[in-house]
Amino acid sequence: MSASHRRIRRRSELLTFFILAFGIWPIVAVATVGGFGFMVWMYQIIAGPPGPPA
Repeated sequence: MSASHRRIRRRSELLTFFILAFGIWPIVAVATVGGFGFMVWMYQIIAGPPGPPA
């Protein structure tokens, strides 16, 4: 591998890392937590809130 090829490959790997680390994974994390919260909310609409029976 030539030095310029290594430099280009390193730059593309760093760009990929930053896109994943600061772009895609935060979106996936927020979507996962939001999806779980939505499921709990829908369950409570159907089954009623938690707690002792009224």
